[in-house]
Amino acid sequence: DFAKLGLGFVRGVILARLLSPREFGLVGMTTLFIAVSQSFIDSGFRQALIRKRTCTQADFSTVFYFNLVVAAICYILLFLSAGLIANFFDEPVLKPILRVLGLGLIIRGLSMVQETQLVRKIDFRLRTRISVVSSLTSAVLGISMALAGYGVWSLVAASLSGSAVVTTLLWLWRDWKPALVFRWDSFREMFSFGSPLLLSGLLHTLHTHIYHLVIGRFFFAAELGYYAKATTFQQLPSHHISGVIQRVTYPVLAQLQDDVPRLRAGYRAVVKNTMLITFVLMLGLAAVAEPMVITFVGKPWRPSVPYLRLLCFVGMFYPLHAINLNMLKVQGRSDLFLKLELIKKVFAVPVIVIGVLFGIEMMIVAMFLKTLVGYYLNSYWSGTLIGYSAWQQIKDILPSFALGAFVAVMVFLLGQAFRAPDPVKLVSQVTLGGVLAIGGAELLRMENYRDMKAIVLERVFRTLKALKTDV
Repeated sequence: DFAKLGLGFVRGVILARLLSPREFGLVGMTTLFIAVSQSFIDSGFRQALIRKRTCTQADFSTVFYFNLVVAAICYILLFLSAGLIANFFDEPVLKPILRVLGLGLIIRGLSMVQETQLVRKIDFRLRTRISVVSSLTSAVLGISMALAGYGVWSLVAASLSGSAVVTTLLWLWRDWKPALVFRWDSFREMFSFGSPLLLSGLLHTLHTHIYHLVIGRFFFAAELGYYAKATTFQQLPSHHISGVIQRVTYPVLAQLQDDVPRLRAGYRAVVKNTMLITFVLMLGLAAVAEPMVITFVGKPWRPSVPYLRLLCFVGMFYPLHAINLNMLKVQGRSDLFLKLELIKKVFAVPVIVIGVLFGIEMMIVAMFLKTLVGYYLNSYWSGTLIGYSAWQQIKDILPSFALGAFVAVMVFLLGQAFRAPDPVKLVSQVTLGGVLAIGGAELLRMENYRDMKAIVLERVFRTLKALKTDV
């Protein structure tokens, strides 16, 4: 997953230098409709399969055929409505873009069960191999087409090729194939757990991507491009890294669902370790936003800097949301998961109104206030289930926040005082941030830092020993 993140980031940087913000904005206009379709295709069955202690061939086959049928239905609906969506944004080119991008729904529908099986088995090696190959293929094709002058279609081709390679390799490298069976009892069992997650997933998807729709409709495609690029930078340490952690910890914690003391201890360790990394990275990213954007994607993208800085404060709480909601799924409380999502999404309405009336920056400020309320709701209910309250969480993560804030302030002040080319300034700021973060954690003797340090050192020594043995 980290290899995929790195390759995806490099691909995005190169394409941003070859394409315009408007072209990224056009693709950004499609994200809500593609993401909603993907939520319907999944329908919570992925989480149901992961949580189920023993899955049969009938279980996997039932989900496979369901995914495939829903994917086909979603594509047909998207194909037929592409013209209406293009008219809504007043961008005629969106019609063919949506119809081509929508093919990815069917492609991914063919491999969702195989991907879920890898998560159940915690097979990181095969997942990494597939991610690296698909990311490289996507990058080479997208960049080649951009250099050849295909514009926005470079981004479309990159997306589709990545999905196609993932699906192809999963069919070639996994020994599972669907049987000709569909069990209604299996479907009903998993749907009873997954249906609340489907509804909550739809709410989350609508909430996450509705801002793209608002910006695309009431502003310009270029403004959406700036916002989308800022979101990409922000999500690299926030959504993606926490997503990796969640995919690893969910199947492990699910196995401890009946042992509350061990579950609470493991959950607490996940919270502390994740937030130490997140606070340092997100606050540090806000501090180096300008030289980072200019260094990686160039001066034409400078208008995205204010969006990125504000989004970093929103994104630093995202892992806490995800971890707390994960606990509800581990405990089988998908009903409570849905109720919380319904309550929180009500607060999105005033955020959207503020965006339309006062602009994108004020909308992001409102998003930050909303995320604080959402965190409290999530942590209160998940903490109640296992005896780990919101206040205990705050006490556990407060030292990490203090360290991240200190590092960010010092890094920002260096950037303000240091007059140098942006790449030099960025390297200097990142170096100072790394030294201060590690030095501060050592000085404070932070338990979560020592735990992660021990794990890293153990793996390094194990790797060196293996290399020495091979030689």
